[in-house]
Order: sequence, then C-alpha cells, then structure tokens
Amino acid sequence: MTVLLMTPPMTQLNTPYPATAYLTGFLRSRGYEAVQRDPAIELFLEMMTAPALEVIRQHVEQNFEHFEDDELPDAIFNFLAEFDRYHLTVEPAIRFLQGKDPSLAMRINSRRFLPEGPAFDTIAQMEAVSGDVLQAAFGNLGVQDKAKYLATLFINDLSTVITQGVDPYFEVSRYGEQLAAANPSFDNLYDTLMDEPSFSSEILEQLVEQYLEETQPSVVALTVPFPGNMLGALRIAQTCKAINPEIPIVMGGGFINTELRALKDPRVFEFVDFICLDDGERPFITLLEYFQGQREVDDLVRTYFLAEDENGEAYVHFNENAELHDIPQSDVGAPVYDGLPLDEYLSLCEMLNPMHRIWSDGRWNKLTIAHGCYWRKCSFCDVSLDYIDRFDSASADVLVDRIEQLIEETGETGFHFVDEALPPKLLFTMAKRLIERGVVISWWGNIRFERTFSKARCQLLADSGCIAVSGGLEVASDRLLKLMKKGVSVERVAQVTKAFSDAGILVHAYLMYGFPTQTEQETVDSLEMVRQMMQQGCFQSAYWHRFVATVHSPIGINPEQFGITLEERPEILFAENDVNFTDPTGTDHEMLGEGLRKAIYNYMHGIGFEQPMSFWFNQKVTPTKMKKDLISRAITNLIETD
Repeated sequence: MTVLLMTPPMTQLNTPYPATAYLTGFLRSRGYEAVQRDPAIELFLEMMTAPALEVIRQHVEQNFEHFEDDELPDAIFNFLAEFDRYHLTVEPAIRFLQGKDPSLAMRINSRRFLPEGPAFDTIAQMEAVSGDVLQAAFGNLGVQDKAKYLATLFINDLSTVITQGVDPYFEVSRYGEQLAAANPSFDNLYDTLMDEPSFSSEILEQLVEQYLEETQPSVVALTVPFPGNMLGALRIAQTCKAINPEIPIVMGGGFINTELRALKDPRVFEFVDFICLDDGERPFITLLEYFQGQREVDDLVRTYFLAEDENGEAYVHFNENAELHDIPQSDVGAPVYDGLPLDEYLSLCEMLNPMHRIWSDGRWNKLTIAHGCYWRKCSFCDVSLDYIDRFDSASADVLVDRIEQLIEETGETGFHFVDEALPPKLLFTMAKRLIERGVVISWWGNIRFERTFSKARCQLLADSGCIAVSGGLEVASDRLLKLMKKGVSVERVAQVTKAFSDAGILVHAYLMYGFPTQTEQETVDSLEMVRQMMQQGCFQSAYWHRFVATVHSPIGINPEQFGITLEERPEILFAENDVNFTDPTGTDHEMLGEGLRKAIYNYMHGIGFEQPMSFWFNQKVTPTKMKKDLISRAITNLIETD
C-alpha cells in the first residue's frame, strides 16, 4: 500500500510545512510505503517563470481591456508598462532567492535590474522619515541580504499582479482563505469548485496528475493547516477523483481540527472520503488498517465519513472510538523530508528587522518537542481542543536523536521547534544534551515569558544554539493579564525578555488589543509599555493582533465571566471558530488598531521612540498614565532565578 501525502497551496515559501514530513516518518516506521509532495511551492515556482508571465499578461490584458491607464491598479499598470523587464528578470530573481545564483546580488542592488512596482514604495516612505534605510539596515557589506530584500519586494509585486489581475483567490500564504475561515456554510467553496478552474488551479491540476503518475498511490492524504489551504486541498481532491474515482482521499490538519468540529454538509464528501480530527497518527493508521481489511468501520478514530440513515439519506457520521489511544510522542518517530524539493524553497526578507524576517528566511527543519501546551490556562486560547489540552512529550535524548537524524537527512542544522509553548524543564535538559553531545544547531521557537527563564538559563539556551524566541506579551496591563490567566506580569515579561536579549537571542512579542473590557486607557498604556520595552532592547520585533473570541476558548464557552455577550450564531454546517460579541465598554478598537500597527512598524525599524503616544493615532486619545522609567526600573530590579 502506497500513501501519497500532500500540502496544498499556500503555506510558506522558505521551508516545507512539517505535517506530511511527520506522517511520512511515522508511516515508514510502521512499515508503510509513504511518499510526499509539496504542490504549494511547486505551484508558486511554476507561476514564476517567463512563459507563465506571458500567460499572466494575456489574462491581465483581457480582464482590464476596458480600463484607461489611470484607472489601473498600480501593480497592474507597472507590470504592463515594465513587462519586458519582468519577463527577463523573474527566473534569475527566483534562482537568486533559492541561493543558486548569489553573484546576481550586485545587479539587484543597483536598483536598475529589477522593475520596481508599488511594493517598493515602502522604501521611499521609510526614507522620508529616517533617511537612507537600506544603508542603515545593510551597510556597505550586506550585499546578499540587501539584494534578498529587494528581490522579495519584486516577488510581492508579481504576487499582487496575480491576485488583482488573474486569480482573486491567489495569495502567497493565504490562498483562498476567505472562502473557508469560520464560514458556517460550504456554499462559497462548493460554488468555486464547481466553477471553471482559475489560472493557478489549472497548474495545480497538472502537478497533481504528475504526482499520481509518478507514485501510483493507493491512498491520498491531504493536510489543511490553515483556512487558506482548504480551497487548494479540495481542488487536489477533485483532480484525484477525476483521474481515479476509486482512490480513497483522507483529509486532516490544523484548520480541520479547529474549525470543522461541527461538520454536517455531505457535499464535502463529494471530494474526500474521510476527514480525521486532532493528532493524525492514530486516526490515519487505523484508516489504513481499515482499507486493508484489518479493521471494521466502527473502529475508526475521530473520523468523519458519509453514511446513510434508515431512509437511505446520506449524512455526515463521526466515529469517535475512545478505546484506541493516541500514539505517544516517544513513538511517533522523526520527520522525514525525502520527496520534498529542499533546494527549491525561497529565502525571503520581507522586513528590515532581524527577528521578523526569520519566519520567511532560511530553510528550517521543523520539529515538535512536546504535543500540546504545558500551561493550557490562557482564557483566549482554544484550550479545550486536543492540540492544546493533551500535553505529552518525549525525552531530551530522544529529541536530540531526532535532531541528529534530520541533520543527516537534510544537511541542514537550522531548527524551528513548532510547539504551542516550549516546556522549560524539557527545554533546559535538551539544551544540556545538545552541548554534551556536541550537536551544533541553530534553533528558535515559541515560549511563555515566565520567571524560570533566568539570565543563566537564557545563556544556556543561547549556548545550545538558540537564536530567537517568540512569546505572548498580549497586553501590557496586569489587570488584563490576570483576566487572561497568562500567569505573568508586565514587569516579569520585561525582565525575561531582557534576559533573552542580553544572551544574544532575538525576541518577538505577540501583542493583542480589543480584549473584553479593555479600555482606551489600557490600550494606550500598553503601547507606551511596548515602546519602553523595545527602546530598552527587551524585544526587537512584535505584532498587534485584534482579539477574536473563539468557540473553543474559555471566553467563547463562558463569555459572561468576561463581561461580554456573544452574538447569535447561524446553523453550522461547515466551519466554526470566530464568534462576534458585544462588549459594553464601547472602546473604538478599530481606530486604536491603526495607530498601534503604525507605531510598532516604526519601532521595529528603530524609529519613532521619541514620539508621544498621540502621534500615532488619527484622533485624540487619552494620555498614557505610565511612568516613563517603568520598564528601566523593572530591568534594574531583575532578580536572578536559578
């Protein structure tokens, strides 16, 4: 039995999404023939060729034939006006971003090689504020990084052209997302799938045909990590069924686990045969045993499939089977990247910030230290779901064994640990094992900014290869942090992040606004605390997220405890996650959000720290009540904890 695993478009361009690698390694350890492909990166690369640009131009000219030049979107106008240069440079630019042609950097840096569309306007905007930002960021010797940044802007322009002029569902990392995210109805997705395929869908279909011919699979498995992957997954399934209606198609992944827990629409099963929830190893291997006649259908674990009622009507059936337990982390095996085109991924530089770029730059081996979250108390988080609630870890020695196995297979020593939150005790033990065994890697991951990360322990992590961490500060308000059940204080976060930074580890902070009962005063004060923390070097990168209530979080389950009222929801036949609510506080979060994003963008580029809080907002806001030396005093008062 051969299993073909695929990641639908679009996820990341710089490194493979790890789900298929996890399952490929697990299935091979159990004796199955498993192969994997990444149509996401291959679709993108097919679209970034000179012949593809000729087809794109034909589509654009046809779709905008009745527009005057001054009516065209900026990216479209520039693409048509500079088409010959786009046609000439697109393939060299891709090769450069793949690390295959580093000598091209000097030509790119001349600013006369690549055509420059609206994505390059960001440079002029920053230069208007702070002078020559490229010189400040890259100096005289940062030739490769500077060229990577300019080539990334070039790719962004072309991606915008495709979205605006050819395929409205195409986005580099959110392909068709609006069709699936928290959509209670399957209608929009179904209608799109029944319509004529788009330009990108036609290329995707050709790739899938090629994969099926190469691998001759007995089963096709698709991971759907994000809402934006659902359209691509169903297109792949649709193509597979057109080629071979008898081939079983299985679907799972993060989006499925979070949003399809109340699935009722039988039309989904016109495309797929089985949909598995939560950790995939046990449900999937049970399905394979069922296909081989070794199990009955009632044995399936956390699996949706189509059944018939007593009247012969089709309905969506969910089989739980709690008797079969999940595979422990110590037994799932190491990921396997064989089958993925590791030398084809693009290293991008999307922002002039050393921490922020890590997400899109470099080829990272993805590895999970532990399943679930060791804290699992945050009131805004989906703590009722398996991928958060069930904590399970392997030993430090097993983890280092897997790290060594991945290095041997891929030749890469960069690791991104993709845990919900890296468990500190296991993390420290693993760091010691890496040092003791002389395993040289560079690694980063997500943590909680808790007191156990002392100066000495941060230095231990740095010595083991830690280059960056991200974590949730959320709101710089002790009242709201307590309501969130974060288990930290603003002062403690300042001390911990400073300890990481002093150890030479880059820090990214996740920030949140619009939390239930959050006032304008608390939001402005949060921005002031963030300003102080970044100016003091506590963290280098951050991002403001607008709070969203979800049905699986404590806030969504018990909204009255947080002072809000949930709006009535429609009947759920497809996806369910975000839920609207009424907050009697009445804060204008929309207005505040624009100012928060503007401020943090400037702070990440090292500018604007001297500006008052009111500078960032389009209308008058309440002055901050925070003392200007609050964070500096917190850092001074840092108490060593070993």
